Amino acid sequence: MPSIFSYESAEVDWCESNFVRSAVIAEYYNTISNVSFFLLSPALLYLNREYCQKKAVPLYFVSGLLLLVGAFSMYFHMTLSYVGQLLDELSILWTLAVAYSFWYPQAYFPKCIKTRRHFFWLTGITTVISTLMSFVKPTLNAYALNCVAFHLLYMTRKELKKCNDKRVHRMAAVMVMWWALAITSWISDRWLCWLWQAINFPYFHSFWHVLIALSLLYCCPLVIYFDVTYEMPSFKPKLEYWPSDSWPVVVPYVTLEEPHKQC
Repeated sequence: MPSIFSYESAEVDWCESNFVRSAVIAEYYNTISNVSFFLLSPALLYLNREYCQKKAVPLYFVSGLLLLVGAFSMYFHMTLSYVGQLLDELSILWTLAVAYSFWYPQAYFPKCIKTRRHFFWLTGITTVISTLMSFVKPTLNAYALNCVAFHLLYMTRKELKKCNDKRVHRMAAVMVMWWALAITSWISDRWLCWLWQAINFPYFHSFWHVLIALSLLYCCPLVIYFDVTYEMPSFKPKLEYWPSDSWPVVVPYVTLEEPHKQC
């Protein structure tokens, strides 16, 4: 029986052929595409620095965990080990849990939850149980994690109904576009591998890494925008674009203004 740290001991093997480009990296492009997460985290921190100055912990925590997601995903695709697979999936689970803990609006808390601290406990217990369940059938973990996106899309739709800022709506639309391209790439790699291998282009999972990072580049400022609206009433969130509004491709970020007015 192979060690759980052994190469190719994972229950999942993606479409890219193994050890073609390197003798030590199983899935070469799936590995190096995770560089996108190492660019994502500092970009979020730098662009949203005004938010971090007032409320540092959430974004620092989430950005740090996104770095771990990139590192563990690189390790998994480099080795295709069982441990690598679990580290990859569990780092995503805990990143989502931390993001929910800090940023889920109190207006949507269950009736039995009265404070943010109680919600931390609820999220923590749920995440620990989910972590233990992930060992039961690891091949299902990725599908379960992707389903969380549908709840995020539902919450985004609810918030957009209450917001008239066209920039926010535009940012949400671009976020959904990147997510749709990302999930299409993920599903294509998983279910149409025979087709991509037939035409010698089995690289859609590497596209997933880049596209989901781009989606998060828009998702995180959107979440921050609504967090300021709910949790920081002395400020008004304002959406800005880097490098400037006139560029055809821009990166959104949030600045803070006083006084606050309802969106």
